[in-house]
Amino acid sequence: MGFRQKNKFKGVQIVKKITKAVIPAAGLGTRFLPATKAMPKEMLPIIDIPTIQYIVEEAVQSGITDLLIITSRSKKAIEDHFDINVELECALTKSGKTQVISELRKISDMVNVQFIRQQEQKGLGHAVYHAKTFAAGEPFAVLLGDDVVHSEVPCLKQMIDVYEKHPGTILGVQTVSYDNISKYGALDCSKVEDRVYRVKDMVEKPKKEEAPSNIAVLGRYILEPEIFDALEKTKPGAGGEIQLTDAIKMLCESGKVYGYDFIGRRYDVGDKFGYLQAMVEYALRRDDLGDVFSEYLKEIISSL
Repeated sequence: MGFRQKNKFKGVQIVKKITKAVIPAAGLGTRFLPATKAMPKEMLPIIDIPTIQYIVEEAVQSGITDLLIITSRSKKAIEDHFDINVELECALTKSGKTQVISELRKISDMVNVQFIRQQEQKGLGHAVYHAKTFAAGEPFAVLLGDDVVHSEVPCLKQMIDVYEKHPGTILGVQTVSYDNISKYGALDCSKVEDRVYRVKDMVEKPKKEEAPSNIAVLGRYILEPEIFDALEKTKPGAGGEIQLTDAIKMLCESGKVYGYDFIGRRYDVGDKFGYLQAMVEYALRRDDLGDVFSEYLKEIISSL
């Protein structure tokens, strides 16, 4: 059952518009300890913007109007970031920094955002299941906070365009080296058209010699409401976690799961090296930092 609805008078098929997105942000951030002992990993800044704000901005630029962020009891700073800080605004007003106030207001006004707590961290599938009421029977997007994508056309917008042509589950994918495929879910798939694959199966973190392909799932999903039925049937795996991958594998039988090889530079900011790559490359792209930072890097490299 999909969300392609047929007009009985004109025979025109209408695809349900995607306006809702979910960002799971309840993880413990163990890869960045001790920095994340008291600070949510999603609030680690890339220059002066928290990582999660880049994710939210991608969603907004893709046409998302309603957002659910799934947090935990240690993630109150995320809620505060997207709220209005009256005391801070009063202090900035007294200092004459009205432009800064305007920038801060954009953060709180950019989207209708809700929060729900995942009381126990039982895997990505368990987190996504918390969005059942929020989705309210509609297709929705999932954006993982560890994956930041720099692209001319927002990654999620690219995927929504694919969904409108191929309604179903859409997985954001890219080709990685076989040496790195063990870090990701790998697709068993066949090509439908340029950059679009029909998914027959998925293998989570396979050894390179056992991987069905080097096409990896990278932190962006468009899901239909059927995912919740699949999640209810999904049994906990290693560590008692309910994996989203296992639920999506059930949906592959319908033939309506697709992989889209999105265009853009993807950063794994949950990894220390990936985080450093994002920090350096985003700095080099900025008008206020790019030139001076580039010269600094040249000086450092020449002096080593």
